[in-house]
Amino acid sequence: MTQAARVLIVGAGIAGCSAAISLAGKGFRVTLVEKQAEWRFQSSGIFIYGNGLEALRKDGVLPGILEAGFAIEDGRNVYLDHHGEPIVDVFYPRSSGGSAPIVGIRRAEMHRILAARLDALGVEIRLATTVAEIDSPGGSDRAEVMFSDGTAQRFDLVIGADGIRSQVREAVAGPVAPRYTGFGVWRSVHERPRALDAKIMMMGVGKRLGIMPISHDRLYIFGTVSELAGRWYPKETWPGQMRERFAEFGGPARQFLDQLGADSEVLYTAVEEVHTPLPWHAGRVLLIGDAAHASTPFMGQGGAMAVEDAVVLADMLARHGIADATLRAFGERRYPMCRFVQDASRKVGEAGAMEDAESCARRNAAMREGAQQQVDAFYRQLGEFGSLHMPEPA
Repeated sequence: MTQAARVLIVGAGIAGCSAAISLAGKGFRVTLVEKQAEWRFQSSGIFIYGNGLEALRKDGVLPGILEAGFAIEDGRNVYLDHHGEPIVDVFYPRSSGGSAPIVGIRRAEMHRILAARLDALGVEIRLATTVAEIDSPGGSDRAEVMFSDGTAQRFDLVIGADGIRSQVREAVAGPVAPRYTGFGVWRSVHERPRALDAKIMMMGVGKRLGIMPISHDRLYIFGTVSELAGRWYPKETWPGQMRERFAEFGGPARQFLDQLGADSEVLYTAVEEVHTPLPWHAGRVLLIGDAAHASTPFMGQGGAMAVEDAVVLADMLARHGIADATLRAFGERRYPMCRFVQDASRKVGEAGAMEDAESCARRNAAMREGAQQQVDAFYRQLGEFGSLHMPEPA
């Protein structure tokens, strides 16, 4: 692999920033373009489990994440019903590198840390810039890119990390549209009481509501509920809508729901998935992150899968160079794990959407008996995917 290889990354979300960091760290010359005119990201929270934390360690940003976020050192997830009555406590595994099992952090803080690492690596960043056209014919070892400002450049590889509504995806896979899952997710940020130091999931009738610390003084709550396709709400109504949606929830969530008002930090998004079939590349254009495999949020693995994509891709390109066989092998390696996460997350979401009290009571009883075993099996399977031998290019 020559260090002169030039890589364009489209999109500066978690996947794009992580890919730029991983590739720049391997000696590639990276250009990162982002359509926003300034760094501005949704400022609700995100939680990252052990596998994602290991990928962030390899990117060299884990110390900053741990400092800015909130680590749950014992990995405890407290499950309650919507009244606040206990169901079961589940413990998530510590990462192979020994960092905390779960870390919560503001999304804006995570991006601040990633941006600082990009700056330290000298990555070229072009804001307020989009890709107007990509020409990467089969058999070519270059991609010609025309940008929105009228300039054009040649790259050895173009990486589409531009999210669930990726424009780059069209150049790779044709018209693959996001699929609405039937769920909406409501998030809000609040002051953290000192005693609240675990992740909490409250299982209601047709609804789930989670509470997660994201710093020493802040937490966020996140609730999922069935919403009609195409339903949208004016932003100024979000606090009232969220309070109404989860009005029946008591226990530890009640104080935060009661706080929701005109000045509250609230975010609503529809939950969609993307299932891009293999191959995830065409010519010298490749998809990663949500552009390739956006997942529902119920397993908290979307960000982790994006960072893992970046770390795995950089390692494969450094070992084998930018070649069709390498890009194909990357997709073949990542596809089974990402599809497994999507399927598992969807099942968890469906279990949380049971609409009658009797079914919910049976679900809660089953959780008492087997929730820890299910968590253990999920992470054991992730470990088996991660331990697969890297496919060698033909």
